[in-house]
Amino acid sequence: MIRSAIISLGLAMLMAPAIAEDEPLNPGAVAPPRLGEYPDCREEGREFTECAPAVPDRWRLAENLGLLKTRWWDPYNQNTIKGDRPIFGDDWFFVAAVVSDTVIEPRSFPIPVGVQTTSEPGQIDVFGDSDSFAINQNLITSFSLIKGSTAYKPQDLEFRLTPVFNFNYARVEEKRILYVEPSEKLNRKDGFIGLQEAFIDYHIRNVSERYDFDSVRIGIQPFSSDFRGFLFQDNQLGVRLFGNRDNNRFQYNIAAFVRLEKDTNSGLNDVTTRPRKDYVFLANLYRQDLPFPGMTSQITAVYNMNRERDDIEIDKNGFPVRPSLIGNLRGRDYDVVYLGYNADGRIGRINLTASAYYALGDDRSNIFTDENTKIRSYFAAIEPSYDRGWARVRLSGMIASGDGDPYDDTESGFDAIFENPQFAGADTSYWVRQGIPFIGGGRVIGLNGRNGVLPDLRSSKEQGQSNFNNPGLILAGAGADFDVLPELRVSVNLNHLWFHKTDTLEALRVQGAIETDIGWDYSAAVIYRPSFIQNVVFRLSGAALEPGDGFRALFDNNEDRDLYYSVLFNAVLTY
Repeated sequence: MIRSAIISLGLAMLMAPAIAEDEPLNPGAVAPPRLGEYPDCREEGREFTECAPAVPDRWRLAENLGLLKTRWWDPYNQNTIKGDRPIFGDDWFFVAAVVSDTVIEPRSFPIPVGVQTTSEPGQIDVFGDSDSFAINQNLITSFSLIKGSTAYKPQDLEFRLTPVFNFNYARVEEKRILYVEPSEKLNRKDGFIGLQEAFIDYHIRNVSERYDFDSVRIGIQPFSSDFRGFLFQDNQLGVRLFGNRDNNRFQYNIAAFVRLEKDTNSGLNDVTTRPRKDYVFLANLYRQDLPFPGMTSQITAVYNMNRERDDIEIDKNGFPVRPSLIGNLRGRDYDVVYLGYNADGRIGRINLTASAYYALGDDRSNIFTDENTKIRSYFAAIEPSYDRGWARVRLSGMIASGDGDPYDDTESGFDAIFENPQFAGADTSYWVRQGIPFIGGGRVIGLNGRNGVLPDLRSSKEQGQSNFNNPGLILAGAGADFDVLPELRVSVNLNHLWFHKTDTLEALRVQGAIETDIGWDYSAAVIYRPSFIQNVVFRLSGAALEPGDGFRALFDNNEDRDLYYSVLFNAVLTY
C-alpha cells in the first residue's frame, strides 16, 4: 500500500503545472539570489564577503523592508538622532536630548529688614516679611558623538556637549535681598547660558574577555564622590581616569578638578570667567558584594586645595562672596583631606545606604583668631529602608560635627566641597531645599545652603569657600514611599533637626544660651508619570518647618510664625 501511494504522489508531481521562474511564492518577500547571478567565490579563491550580494546594513534593514518608519521626533522607535543606528560609517552614533525642567516655588523663611531702607517705612524690627516666590526654567540640551557598538562592550570614543539655557524670576517683600542697592525693585528677572558638560571620553583598552576596561575623560563632566552626594557632586572641569576589574566587581576613579565659577542666580557653570583657585583631587575604589552579597562598598580619599586668600569676588547682584563677610572678614587659604567609607545596597530584605567621612587639614586664617588652625571634623549618615508590597518605609540618621570652641586652634565643624544630598527627603524637605539667611553676626551669610543639609555659614554654596567654624547638625527622620499606582507615587517624610554645638552661633551673634533644637521638618510629595514613562514627570511637594527653641532664639520675629513653608512644583519633559 505504501509503495502504491508513493507512485501516485510521483505521478501527480510530474503532471502538475510548472511554476513560472519569476512568480514569487510569497508576494512581498525579498527574492533569493538567482543561480549564476553572483560569482562562485570558491572557484575564484575570494572570501565570501567579497562576492556576497549587497544588502542594506543591519541597522536600516527593518526600515528598508517596510517593517517600520522612523520619525526624528519619535524617541520610542528606531531613531538615528537617538543613537539607534550609525549616523555615518559602521560605528559612529549621534545622540541628542532635550530636557525642559520647570520649577515654581512659593516659600517663606526669615528675611532681614535692610539697614538703609525697607519696603515698609516705619518698620523697625530686625525681620521683615518672610514670604517670597521663585520660578526657574532650565532648557537642557545635550549632544553626543559616540564611536563603537556599545551593546556588549564599552564605547571607544565620545564627544559630548551640554549647554543649558536658564531663565529665573524671584520676588521678595524686602529691600537689599535680591540686589545690594536699596533702590532696586523687589523682583528680579535674569537669564543665563551655562555649559554643564563638554568632554572627550577615550577608551584606552580592554583588559579581559568580559570587557573590563580603562578609560579617560577630559573636560567639564559630572561627578559624585559618593552614592548620595554628601561631599562633592558637581559638573566641573577636570581629568578622570576610570575603569573596572574582575568582571565589574571592582570599579575605580582617579580624578583632578579645577572648580569653575558659577553664575549667581542660575547656579550654572560660567565658562566666560577665569576658573577658581580651588582644586579637588580624589581617588576611590568600589567593590561589589562586600561585606555582604548585594552590598557595594566604596573607600575614598579627596583632597581640596583652596588658594583664594587674595581673591575678592562680588556676585552678580552686588554682594561679596569671597571673602565671606563673617568673623574677621579676611580671605583664607586651606587644605583639607577627606577620608571616607560609603556603602549602598541591601542586606537580605533591608536596603541600606551609609556614609562616613573624616576631614583633616589646615586653615591658614581662622575667622575668629586670624591664626593658622587645624581642621578635624567628621560626618556620618545612614538610611535603611524596607520594602513591603507597594510601600517602602525608611529611617534616616545623620551627624555632622560642630565646633565647640571657635577660639581654639582646631576647627571641628564639618563642611563639604559642593554637596547635593539625596537624603532624608532631599529637596522635598524644607531644611534641605531652602537656604536660610544667617541674620546678625554675618552679612550675606546663609545658616545653611540651598539644596544642602549642612549649617556651614557660607556666603554661597556655589561661589563661597568651605567653612569649618560651624555648628554642625544632628538629624533623625522617618519616611515612606507609596506606589499607589504604577504612574503615581506618594512620599512623606518627617525629620527632627538639632545643632550639634551652638558655640559658633553664640560667638557670632554675641548671644548666650542658644538651644540646639532647630525644629520639626514635615514634607510630602506626589510624583506623577503619565503612561508610566520617564519622559514626562510632574512633582508637587509641600514642606513646613516648625521652629524649635534654637531656631526661635536666632530668628524670632515680629510675625511670630509657628511655621515656615515651602511649596515646589516641578515639571520635567524629556526628549
